[in-house]
Amino acid sequence: MTKLRLAFLGTPVFAAAILEALLAAGHDVARVYCQPARPAGRGHRVQPSPVQELAERENFTLETPARLGAEQAASLASLKLDAAVVAAYGLILPKAVLAAPRLGCINVHASLLPRWRGAAPIERAIQAGDTETGISIMQMEEGLDTGPVWLAERVPIGAKTNSGELHKILAELGSALLLKALEGISAGTLQPRPQAAQGATYAKKLSRQESLLDWRKTTAELERAVRAFAPIPGCHFLYRDERIRVLAAEIATAPKPSPPGTVLDGKLAISCGQGALRLLRLQRAGRAALDAEAFLRGFAIPPGTILPCPATS
Repeated sequence: MTKLRLAFLGTPVFAAAILEALLAAGHDVARVYCQPARPAGRGHRVQPSPVQELAERENFTLETPARLGAEQAASLASLKLDAAVVAAYGLILPKAVLAAPRLGCINVHASLLPRWRGAAPIERAIQAGDTETGISIMQMEEGLDTGPVWLAERVPIGAKTNSGELHKILAELGSALLLKALEGISAGTLQPRPQAAQGATYAKKLSRQESLLDWRKTTAELERAVRAFAPIPGCHFLYRDERIRVLAAEIATAPKPSPPGTVLDGKLAISCGQGALRLLRLQRAGRAALDAEAFLRGFAIPPGTILPCPATS
């Protein structure tokens, strides 16, 4: 395999897995970029991203700019790079940065482009009920995930697969496909294909507001939302002024029509706009996640309770 001189730009766990694959393959990673460390968790302590932790552990030259501009473009150009690899970086790359490496910037994107361009392709695929997704190795251009695709591979989305599980599957696939693409691009044996003109969808960033379960929705919509948002940030509902995260759920049978949000039994079946949703794994703030039976032993939610729905605008 040809060893390339690379820069790497990425931030979350998915990106860290891609960076580890580049290192294991022996590529020369000259510089790493990730987003700045930010407050996270209940204590809002500043925490480095997974890519920053990996870069510091491996003693890489690391930069964490809040945005990319002329300074970063000049710095990248001075490194005489073969290519830059981008995976879930989270910042826009200006034209000068895209043009700095000899072979440009190559993105590992977790969808079958042009479906689910944008920030949250894995979560949106599950939420929409897609039965498959995949990895696209894309040549970056100024548009949002609009560049031609070097390689792509499909994977099924299981009926019970959640976002965390699919992230791991796609990170492994993305690592292997990236290494294959880099070899073909550097050897001149691969040709990129333009994305299809039809079928583009946008995977907008997840918001805390939409993670609040709206019991007026159908059971299928809510079950997919729980899987799409698990384990992070997790869907949630409100009870006794507490925010309770829901990390797993399944479709259940409603014995009789009840107002949306009604707790139907002692095993946390909740009436929805259509059908019922049984909550299987829950977590209170600052506590461990528990299966429903153990959760209810320490925090009762009696049958007949009506959980609130989000206010309508």
